[in-house]
Amino acid sequence: MKVGLHSALNDAHVDANQPSSQRQLSIAIGAIASGQVRNVPLNLCLVLDHSGSMNGRPLETVKKAAIQLIERLNPGDRISIVAFDHRAKILVKNQVIDDIDGVIKQIKRLSADGGTAIDEGLKLGIEEVAKGKTETVSQVFLLTDGENEHGDNKRCLKLAELATSYTITLNTLGFGSNWNQDVLENIADAGGGTLSYIERPEQAADEFGRLFERAQSVQLTNAYLLFSLMPKVRLAELKPIAQVAPETIELPVQREGDKFVVRLGDLMTDAERVILANLYLGQLQQGRQAIANLQVRYDDPAVGAEGLLSEVVSVEADVQGVYQPALNSEVQKSILALAKYRQTQIAEAKLQEGDRAGAATMLQTAAKTALQLGDQSAATVLQTSATRLQAGEELSEADRKKTRIVSKTILQE
Repeated sequence: MKVGLHSALNDAHVDANQPSSQRQLSIAIGAIASGQVRNVPLNLCLVLDHSGSMNGRPLETVKKAAIQLIERLNPGDRISIVAFDHRAKILVKNQVIDDIDGVIKQIKRLSADGGTAIDEGLKLGIEEVAKGKTETVSQVFLLTDGENEHGDNKRCLKLAELATSYTITLNTLGFGSNWNQDVLENIADAGGGTLSYIERPEQAADEFGRLFERAQSVQLTNAYLLFSLMPKVRLAELKPIAQVAPETIELPVQREGDKFVVRLGDLMTDAERVILANLYLGQLQQGRQAIANLQVRYDDPAVGAEGLLSEVVSVEADVQGVYQPALNSEVQKSILALAKYRQTQIAEAKLQEGDRAGAATMLQTAAKTALQLGDQSAATVLQTSATRLQAGEELSEADRKKTRIVSKTILQE
């Protein structure tokens, strides 16, 4: 398994007569097969909320979805299950999936009771999945329907950061409308995973299945983008780098010597990670000029190898005395995806400040951006929220959650 790494500028031509130019650099990264591929065993931990509010159909549909997931595991995969209310307990210890019937029996015994302490479930889930992380792809699926009423939200974030240091990916699923979006989103973002929204019980199996397919496509882990900039080239000072696919998130940048480093996490075979870097170029000499070098550092769990390096990719621009734009439509889509996300964030901030008119205007702008992207579902959700604010209505919890999620990705119907 190797890393696929390719880049493109939003405009590959630069005016040699300009003292400064701005460019957006798109970097697509994924795992690609090289020769015979050995499937990496999946090391999956389900962390399931069984508090009193999950009683009845919610818990029954989650149990059914979890069982369907267990039945899809391959020989050699590992499973562990943690259940939590205001305390956490291990339902199934980390083990190779040999006794499927025994695992299913434990899931069926789960009943609803108690309050909610997400951090207790998360801590125990991380501890359990860590027991089987050698030469596997380690993933946690955490599902809850409520606020972290008996827990500590800051502790959740610290646990998510700890998980990434152990090369464990955290995915979160919010069930219904009463869960804390900031908490679950922060866990998923810091844990290198994704947040899923289960608005109705019948969606549980599909959302579990979507996350499972994503986890199965992971072949390389603990990936970092390394890049060095040539003289007269610099990163923007504010929010210089973001991921725009599979979901949009601002990415922190660190320095290692003369290189900039950005953590990517898992690399998948069926979906590339697309990164957008905001660059400023000083006046460059006419001709073909290198502006950056890119490389990826990663682990290959199939062979137990860590700290592998991809080939170096050079990014070049054509500096012209007589400038003619060479715009890239695919990079433009990435720019629009990031704009949709940031416009929605501004709208949320305005709404929190009580500026309903300003929030509505920004949501309308985000809806137009989504239409430019061809993302009709996002445009509909964003415009609906804007219209409700303009009419003096309050946004429901479901409205707020959908608005946030469509700003980051394409809504799963």
